[in-house]
Amino acid sequence: MRHLKFYLEWAIGLNRLMLKIVGLWPPDNQDPRRALRSKIRLLCSFIMMLFILAIPTFVSLIRVWGDMLLIVDNLIYTLPLSIALFKVCIIWYKQEALMPLIDMIARDWMKPKLKEERDVMLRLAKTGRMIAICGWPMAIFPTITCFVLPYFGLTIRHVTNLTDPGKPLAMQAYYLHDVSKSPQFELTLLAQGITMLTTGVSYYAIDHFLGLLVLHMCGQMKNLHMRLTHMERYTNFDTILKYNIQDHIRLIRSIEIIDDSFDLLMLGIMLYIGLIFCLLGFLIVQVLNDDGQLSFMQLVWFVAVTVCVLLHMCLYCAVGETLVTQCENIHRAAYEYTWYTLDPKTSRSLILIMLRASKPLYITAGKTFPMTMATFCNLLKTSAGYISVLLANQD
Repeated sequence: MRHLKFYLEWAIGLNRLMLKIVGLWPPDNQDPRRALRSKIRLLCSFIMMLFILAIPTFVSLIRVWGDMLLIVDNLIYTLPLSIALFKVCIIWYKQEALMPLIDMIARDWMKPKLKEERDVMLRLAKTGRMIAICGWPMAIFPTITCFVLPYFGLTIRHVTNLTDPGKPLAMQAYYLHDVSKSPQFELTLLAQGITMLTTGVSYYAIDHFLGLLVLHMCGQMKNLHMRLTHMERYTNFDTILKYNIQDHIRLIRSIEIIDDSFDLLMLGIMLYIGLIFCLLGFLIVQVLNDDGQLSFMQLVWFVAVTVCVLLHMCLYCAVGETLVTQCENIHRAAYEYTWYTLDPKTSRSLILIMLRASKPLYITAGKTFPMTMATFCNLLKTSAGYISVLLANQD
């Protein structure tokens, strides 16, 4: 029992830590103090993100409207910040719906299982853990880069007298107080740095939480596939078939809960990634063609942000593609089973799994676009087409 608890902690511990930092891990309702502390952390995180970064950056966007370079420079920060706030609101609203899934993950790890089943769960949990580990540098490194450089008078942003009358801040933002003087500048820069770190943790923690849920479902689907493929090992065939049917229905309902909780979020992310890719691609191509306005450091920063955005979208679609593949494997296992060797009444029970598995299970964007690699390729082609249209209009 102790080693099962260790496996559970190893599988979800890092995701839980990241979500607890910003107060988004579904609280234990049996402990009112923990629930209250979680709500206070969430409220503080939301207020910081809204009033220190979101509102000032949107005001700055209005002030620089008309200058394409300054608009893109603003949107690189404003769009991820908006998506982070949207993610926080969605997960906060869906906490009660997601809590049973977390309990289900704990039960799946704690219940007895074959070594092959445990190995499958460990392998997919390792994948999710590696994704979460990689998320920490992606949340911390941009914050350090944007926070440290302005302290020494350097920046990777496009700075003008309109956006930064004094020393450049970490983000293009407009505040009511004078940030060109000390100690207002240092305090504002510190507040921006702390809020950027909170925003980065919120942004990636929610993504990794989605990955944790979907990869766990993939592991359970894989185990179900193995049990369906080797049902001849079991003497009590009817009992194990009934268990597999119930387990399949449980997984289908869990995936539907995940899709209902994240579909609007995925739609927003899809629109955001398409928009930011178009803007950055247009800016990079224009700068390379005109050979002007941006320094080499700024160009490298824009390219790095573009690559990071595309890898992030690719990760969403790859996880969704894995889920679809596992669902198709279950349908194939039920269809290819040697039903003709069974009792007719028993063999008809396999039809229940066939019918359920005939319809693929997707994680969708707004109940419209399935998150698969085909969707990722279509998004790239569409965004590249818009970049060419922008460049044609510019000429």
